[in-house]
Amino acid sequence: MTPAELAALHAAAFTTPRPWSEAEFASLLSDPHCFLVTQAGAFALGRVIADEAELLTIATPPSLRRRGLGRACLTGFDTAARARNARQAFLEVAANNAAAIALYLGNGWTISGKRPGYYRAPDGSRVDAQILGKPLA
Repeated sequence: MTPAELAALHAAAFTTPRPWSEAEFASLLSDPHCFLVTQAGAFALGRVIADEAELLTIATPPSLRRRGLGRACLTGFDTAARARNARQAFLEVAANNAAAIALYLGNGWTISGKRPGYYRAPDGSRVDAQILGKPLA
């Protein structure tokens, strides 16, 4: 997927946190620590530094949800992170994103903390982030 395709898909999938731009995706993809996992119409973007992987974002547009694409992207993320010698992974997710949290918990992630007011919603209000982690070793 190109940075433009990633940005368009991200915009279809998110309002909180705000969708990322084509330039932001291009910058991340040029980073040698970052990697992209794709499925037809979905993706996960991760980064590995030392032995820790971060799931930067994962996106499936509403029209393609509940078809296993997110789960497949998470499995691909785990595989790619392990191939880069990551032993553990973490992510941040909007606390009000129940569907995503359920997906993560169902795939072996556990809640490890919270970042109060981490995200800004389109109306200007603040939304907490849940921090989740998962061992990969």
